[in-house]
Amino acid sequence: MRVALLAFRLVCLAWLWPVSSHYPNKRRHKEQYGENTKQKHGGRVDLKMKKLDSTKSLLIKSEQLLRIEDHDFAMRPGFGGSAIPVGIDVQVESIDSISEVNMDFTMTLYLRHYWQDDRLAFPSSSNKSRTFDARLVKKIWVPDVFFVHSKRSFIHDTTMENIMLRVFPDGNILYSVRITVTALCSMDFSSFPLDTQNCSLELESYAYNENDLMLYWKNGNDSLRTDEIVLSQFFVEDFQPSFGLAFYSSTGWYNRLYINFLLRRHIFFFMLQTYFPTMLMVMLSWVSFWIDRRAVPARVSLGITTVLTMSTIITGVSASMPQVSYVKAVDIYLWASFLFVFLSVIEYAAVNYFTTVEEMKKLKRAKIPNTFDATEAMAFDGCFHDNDIDMTSFTEVASTPNTERNSQSRNSTVSGPAEGTRLRRKNPVKQHFSFIMSNSYMIDSYSRVIFPMAYLLFNIIYWSLYA
Repeated sequence: MRVALLAFRLVCLAWLWPVSSHYPNKRRHKEQYGENTKQKHGGRVDLKMKKLDSTKSLLIKSEQLLRIEDHDFAMRPGFGGSAIPVGIDVQVESIDSISEVNMDFTMTLYLRHYWQDDRLAFPSSSNKSRTFDARLVKKIWVPDVFFVHSKRSFIHDTTMENIMLRVFPDGNILYSVRITVTALCSMDFSSFPLDTQNCSLELESYAYNENDLMLYWKNGNDSLRTDEIVLSQFFVEDFQPSFGLAFYSSTGWYNRLYINFLLRRHIFFFMLQTYFPTMLMVMLSWVSFWIDRRAVPARVSLGITTVLTMSTIITGVSASMPQVSYVKAVDIYLWASFLFVFLSVIEYAAVNYFTTVEEMKKLKRAKIPNTFDATEAMAFDGCFHDNDIDMTSFTEVASTPNTERNSQSRNSTVSGPAEGTRLRRKNPVKQHFSFIMSNSYMIDSYSRVIFPMAYLLFNIIYWSLYA
């Protein structure tokens, strides 16, 4: 049994011996081929045979391809030489909001930078670029562009940070970010809501002045592109890029780029919310001119209602506007309309007063007997009216010597002036005013024409100036 087991082991060993001896020959053949190849190409590996194109090979890491560890990317390209040119182009995706109260706007845009950094050049037979995300951006030098007068800004990060870095074999770089920024816009509300606002978004390098970095628009006026932008309260009339210089006393001059856009406000919203209700309140106040002057509760309640409604409209408009120190166009219209409503209330106060004075004078001209009940001759509004008094019960006053003497003196004065006396002519304005006071109902008649004509004239002047 032991002999049979030993024989079986020898057979297995003899069968495995050729296989183990074949692999060393193969390995030796590879070594000889590699040495021949190195000698043929002067000690270098044939790049074409191994297909080591730097844009295709997965064996070379991005850091090794761009030789990031070999350079100090804390310094700008070409440090110590002339300023590095950085081209900018912008595509505005949307204007999210415009706030009159905070005097700012919120914009979402694609900001693209173009520059050349020879330190990132790499060999490539196909001359194709390589694209990276935000992880590589933190390891190289990028322009430190910021937004002047910005209040808040952030780079979108859903689902990854919206950053793209594209490196070309010759060292040219495209760096693109998607940003939402809220920036200041100095607005002038003197013509509000018939106004146009000129806002701008300003870009500038934070650390590098014009001696180190030169910002410019990559394609001139074509560097600013916009999608179709629709706003609720504004028409976007114009987008225009421009450039300039900004001076800081401690650090010098900096290149600054401007994204200018012109906004014209929609007037229809304010016509519905402010102007039309105001016009209706003013015209409603004129209804009191056609109500009987003795109907005190009706006319007073109508006047107070229109005044309070105008106050509510003015308060609502002021709450939605910044507290500026100058007068706005809408303020002029609202307060002028409020003045018309207020004058209609004052007009009835004058009518009521003159009516009362007129009726009291009529009552004083006649001696009222002691048996006369004054409550019977008083209207429900608390005023005496001559039509309510029964004048037949009044007895005629007997003539006395005194009365005859008074009548003679009156006749002597009426007969004509004595010779050598000068006649004094009465003032026609005063005479006309006295006539109106004695006929107070004419005030309402005049007001029915004067108030609408004056308000129409005011509207013509207002809309011709501001529209």
